[in-house]
Amino acid sequence: MTIEPIDAYREIDPTLPTVVVLATGGTIAGEGSIGKATNYRPGQLDVNALVGMAEGAHDIANVRAVQICNVNSDDITAEHWIALARAIDEMAAEPDIDGFVITHGTDTLDETAYFLNLVVKTDKPVVLTGAMRPATATSADGPMNLLQSIALAGSPQARGRGVMVVFSDGIFGGRDVRKISTFQTDAFSASDFGCMGYMIDGEPHFYNTSSKAHTTTTEFEVESIDELPKVAVAYFAIDADPALLDFLVESGARGIVIAGAGSGCYSKAWNDRIVALKDTGVPVVRSSRIGAGMITHDDAYQGNLVRSNDLAPQKAAVLLRLALTRTNDPAEIQAMFDRY
Repeated sequence: MTIEPIDAYREIDPTLPTVVVLATGGTIAGEGSIGKATNYRPGQLDVNALVGMAEGAHDIANVRAVQICNVNSDDITAEHWIALARAIDEMAAEPDIDGFVITHGTDTLDETAYFLNLVVKTDKPVVLTGAMRPATATSADGPMNLLQSIALAGSPQARGRGVMVVFSDGIFGGRDVRKISTFQTDAFSASDFGCMGYMIDGEPHFYNTSSKAHTTTTEFEVESIDELPKVAVAYFAIDADPALLDFLVESGARGIVIAGAGSGCYSKAWNDRIVALKDTGVPVVRSSRIGAGMITHDDAYQGNLVRSNDLAPQKAAVLLRLALTRTNDPAEIQAMFDRY
């Protein structure tokens, strides 16, 4: 993947932190009918335009910019993830860079945040943000989200806290953040655990932190991998056909995440099919479609099973893909789900 070179905006002010903004597209870079919040084209504006809209950004940081890609976040791939993580790791070695901001579409922002939280090898702040309204909408929310993210990425208080997300004044951990609304500007939450803190007038106020391992303390990295194993998510509902599980294995899935009912539950027919798939060596992660709570051990379910802890299905898939770069042993993968 070709990444456009870094662009320096202005002369360096040695009294300010230096923050790199890496743009990937999404609604924050979208354009549509003036004033309208729907029916727009994501990924139209480049990183220079985005920073230019964040009025006051140059007063709080020396801003450098990289255009990773310019796509709808539903089109983000593992190739983009790996390129993004490698770019951060490489630039983090530069002593004059203090932090990073990633502009991203909101649909899959939580997945990218968790991936980076597991693989980047720096304690310098890495902050993701986006927008629920395109740049051409009335009261577009992107400029303020970006300004607050730049302020957080340049703050010494943000170091060592893992990958974070800033949205509508809130600071969320990359592991726990989830999108909870299809249209409201405060579209993100950390569910059971609450946000890490708030951004107020450019200053971070922290209250919580995750106890889970992240960034420099994980076993995952991107230097030695060019792709991630294929993992599928199967959504369980009443009368869901268990033949879907066979199809997923036959189509090349090296792991399956089940978005189960309740606490990761599914029918006897699904359980029987998962038991039958045990000899394939494909691990199956029990997760929940509920959105809160954790998955506990239950002897009623059998097979190459792993419990997702409290991870949502899409985040369980992120961790499973990384785990499969190391092992396909369910016990070892379970230990990873407990640690991360």
